[in-house]
Amino acid sequence: MKKYIYFLPLVLLMACTSDLDQFPPNIASADSLTDFDGVLNAAYYYQLGTVTPMAVMGDFRADNALMFEAPFDEFDKYGPDLVQMDEQFFSPFYTASYKSILSSNIVIENSSDATEIGEARFLRALSYFKLVRVFGGVTINLSDSPSVTDQDILERQSPSTVYNDVIIPDLEAAIAALGSTASNGRASRLAAQGLLGKVYMQMGEFSNAEAELSAVVNAAGEAGIALQSDFSQVFGVDFDLNPEIIFATQVSSSIVDEYGFSEFWSWSGGLDTKSLEPLDVDLIDAFDNSPGDLRRAVTIDEGLLSSPKFPQTGGPDHDWIELRLADVILLYAEALNENGNASAALTELNKIRTRAGLENSTASGQGEIRTAIAQERRLELAFEGQRWFDLVRTGTVDAEMGQAINSDYHLFPIPNSEILSSFMVITQNPGY
Repeated sequence: MKKYIYFLPLVLLMACTSDLDQFPPNIASADSLTDFDGVLNAAYYYQLGTVTPMAVMGDFRADNALMFEAPFDEFDKYGPDLVQMDEQFFSPFYTASYKSILSSNIVIENSSDATEIGEARFLRALSYFKLVRVFGGVTINLSDSPSVTDQDILERQSPSTVYNDVIIPDLEAAIAALGSTASNGRASRLAAQGLLGKVYMQMGEFSNAEAELSAVVNAAGEAGIALQSDFSQVFGVDFDLNPEIIFATQVSSSIVDEYGFSEFWSWSGGLDTKSLEPLDVDLIDAFDNSPGDLRRAVTIDEGLLSSPKFPQTGGPDHDWIELRLADVILLYAEALNENGNASAALTELNKIRTRAGLENSTASGQGEIRTAIAQERRLELAFEGQRWFDLVRTGTVDAEMGQAINSDYHLFPIPNSEILSSFMVITQNPGY
């Protein structure tokens, strides 16, 4: 059954001075509230605005999907003109992320409920993790009432600062505060541990990643989390919050989404005229190299050149999967391999291959196993917004894309509106 998210209609901060001036005087200030449940729900709700941009950036920038209509085909050209996508992708994503952050800040600074604070710290970490993977260094705001005159808070901080001063401490606090069993799609200890493991993998800290990912894999069963026996039953509105889902952003057609364009399920299904046949033949070739793979029919439609992974029936009610057990298992396999434990890495990898109807991997040696895991992640997680970020993380962009791509374009452009509103305190990424 669909679990609906209700939210407090607060007008919240984005990272620019013009937005700071928009707080209306008839809205209650944080220090006058005694119940922060509505504000926490707002932090969950604002994640909706990040979903489709992340889906498009993750797959259409990579070799899983293609744009056809100008200027959207700039996604496939790796040059400065990607800034033309500000209005549809980067600005809504940036705005929604910082709205979720400010809602989280209000809860963290004012609530006396430890569970509420733990959930808020998870959501703040999730927001900053998305931001830093997309843009690199970003503005850090940890205040529930940032100054409208202090522009120092707008200065972009390095990715390492964002990770070490915000994301990691927030997730460690969430792990300490939350229970292992999730209910109604809320954040849980395992969601925080899984995300922390993913963060450490992004940072190349494989020993730390292994510890966190191992904890999730080993505690999953007791928490009611398990791989679905049928891959097709991971996706679609009928399977929202199935046992494989560790955390998802919940979507409902009864709730107006701030993101005012085609949603992720439309893009992958070829329903947006900018890409009526989004499926990249390179992904078809990848499945051709995995004969008998049960994920193929769920993931690609060669006739329509699209993906049926998120079925069009019930599309407006599909939850967006932020983290599921298969993702964690494959990251765990990768961490084990990077830490020199090839045998254990293959054991984890083969859990995913078995579910896909494939025989155990014959890869041997760290390099072969590394490649096998990367290939498995591509087939397992296609059209889930992961591919481009995996390529950047593993340093395989050029090899997989078949061309030399300037590393400036591994990141996406900061919205120009934020740069102008900050009076150039917020700076643009190189190359744009």
